[in-house]
Amino acid sequence: MSSVLPVAGAAFDLRSFNTLALPSQASGLRVLTTESEVDQAHAECLPHAAMHVLGGGSNVVLAPHIDAEIWHMAMRGIHLLDATPTHWLVQAAAGERWHHLVQHCVAAGWGGLENLALIPGTVGAAPVQNIGAYGVELAEFVDEVRAFDRRAGQWCTLAAPDCGFAYRDSVFKREPGRWVISSVVLRLPRQWQARLGYPDLGTWPEWQQHAPTPAGVFEAVCAIRRRKLPDPALLPNAGSFFKNPVVPAAVFDANRSRLQAAPHWPQADGGIKLAAGWLIEACGWKGRRLGPVGMHERHALVLVNHGGATGNDVRLLARAVQAEVRQQFGVWLEAEPVWLGFD
Repeated sequence: MSSVLPVAGAAFDLRSFNTLALPSQASGLRVLTTESEVDQAHAECLPHAAMHVLGGGSNVVLAPHIDAEIWHMAMRGIHLLDATPTHWLVQAAAGERWHHLVQHCVAAGWGGLENLALIPGTVGAAPVQNIGAYGVELAEFVDEVRAFDRRAGQWCTLAAPDCGFAYRDSVFKREPGRWVISSVVLRLPRQWQARLGYPDLGTWPEWQQHAPTPAGVFEAVCAIRRRKLPDPALLPNAGSFFKNPVVPAAVFDANRSRLQAAPHWPQADGGIKLAAGWLIEACGWKGRRLGPVGMHERHALVLVNHGGATGNDVRLLARAVQAEVRQQFGVWLEAEPVWLGFD
């Protein structure tokens, strides 16, 4: 039976369910550990009743009050489904910590995910955001996603093309409240190749003495992330807060005098991807605070809660950063996290 935590005088506080440590009161909370409990929750919940699925809470901004029920996915399990001549097929339950899955795969000799090490959050949330880091995106490895479709009232299995993956995006993110992911199957290649395109990773000192291995890349990524990014357990944050914007070539050319110094990468569709962190730092926001929140002193792309912040404080800072980047560079930054409970 699912654990249902109802309202008792006051709504349930979700402060411990999000890495920004924002206080937020929801109408109720269900902790779901099996697919049958999802079935039960759906049967007990009105078809169009407001609900939100929450995993590790590492990529969300919670409003102070959420007039909806929260479904927290707590399913566990990692299994090798098949070992073909070319791939390993690995299934992981939605409630597994993403980093634990990467550790598990690397220890078992199944390479591919090591560039995605130490990304906070759960397996179930990973395809929603199509997580990525150091030149690798989750979409490259997804074989299928099992999810409950609340609109149709039934379980289904979505092959990778049906997930609508894009840069930090998916059909799951574009249709909030519809999908409840229970597990993900990943296809990991036996013919492993190191992905060392990012400078910090490509120039890692270890490669001067030893050829890269999945375990070696895993350790390097963990060390680089720990050096650059704050630990949410010590300084609450949601990781990179803004997407790297992709602008049409015409927009880049129109603002070339201001943007030519920014790191930028031509895209296959003719657009130009810009480094959001550079734009934010150029506007003077690195290490700068607005009330109890601010952009981190070592990484301008990371928004942090210095203590006592609410979702409204986060929204004010995000808007201030967006407005200044737009004013100085003519570029609009899109926030990565999902905003829950906001108008």
